[in-house]
Amino acid sequence: MRKAIVTGGGGFVGLAVVRALLAGGVEPAVIGRNHYPAVADLGVRQFCGDIRDRAFLRATLAGYDTVFHVAAKAGIWGPRLSYYSVNVSGTENVIDACRYNNVPALVYTSTPSVVFNGSDLAGVDETTPYATRFLCHYAETKVIAEKMVLAANSKELATVALRPHLVWGPGDTNLIPRLVERGRLGLLKQVGDGKNLVDVTYIDNAAIAHVLAAENLATSKSAAGKAYFISQGEPVALWGFINELFRMLNLPPVTKSVSYGKAYMAGLVLEGLYRTLRLQEEPLMTRFLAEQLARSHWFSMDNARLDLGYKPGVSTAAGLKCLVDWLAEIDNHAN
Repeated sequence: MRKAIVTGGGGFVGLAVVRALLAGGVEPAVIGRNHYPAVADLGVRQFCGDIRDRAFLRATLAGYDTVFHVAAKAGIWGPRLSYYSVNVSGTENVIDACRYNNVPALVYTSTPSVVFNGSDLAGVDETTPYATRFLCHYAETKVIAEKMVLAANSKELATVALRPHLVWGPGDTNLIPRLVERGRLGLLKQVGDGKNLVDVTYIDNAAIAHVLAAENLATSKSAAGKAYFISQGEPVALWGFINELFRMLNLPPVTKSVSYGKAYMAGLVLEGLYRTLRLQEEPLMTRFLAEQLARSHWFSMDNARLDLGYKPGVSTAAGLKCLVDWLAEIDNHAN
């Protein structure tokens, strides 16, 4: 791997992959819909365009030996078409452009949500079947896209799908900021009995997993055509993890709770209300969110260790300290 291009390279995970590539002596480039100052500061070439534009991708991927397809529409609310056009049609275009330009390796950023069916998942591996019941368009469209990527694996184009779970750390613009904001406003309640275990993934570990996957496709190809769960290697108690973060940030802990059943019904009602009123913002609770907050979802990493040589380089404790230091720096700049 000498020249790699990252779709969504200006985003949280994509930018971390770019930095990991630079650290490994690989020449990266970025595809994004905007120009990103953080990418420019790294001296990395940027191509501004939309992955839904097939002609743009065919022209852009020429000369690269590895594509990291990180770009996606994330979230749990919004019209299905907006998710489908990016996550499915966009991925189809990436595969097409790889074939058109004879790119030999494609690393796809997927999600464990592709196997989440609303029940507890405790230590399951990649043999777990895809979910068939969906409460958000993100999960549904990521299933379709991951299947496409893995089906595209061939002698000419080696493909692999990574499923990092709940990625967090410095630079996060979504998960942690929203969590902290709701904590500051007192809008968080524990859903369920609080005993559920979940996997989390520190951002640098997620990035290294991507590089390791690409290196595998360039050498032994033992990972070609396969999907891999990526995490810290041991689950955390979700609500304990949240409260430890809040403690480090001097925020009040989450002490109030609501049963899973009540949260699920609240999500059902709010979803119906928001659809009726055609509200664009995400409801405070949805059925998918209720399930995610109450259920266990953690996964075996045996296959990632064996095939990719993956092991978390940054511990959860060390990652939390880095995250808190970064948040404090942001607050200092804001004040």
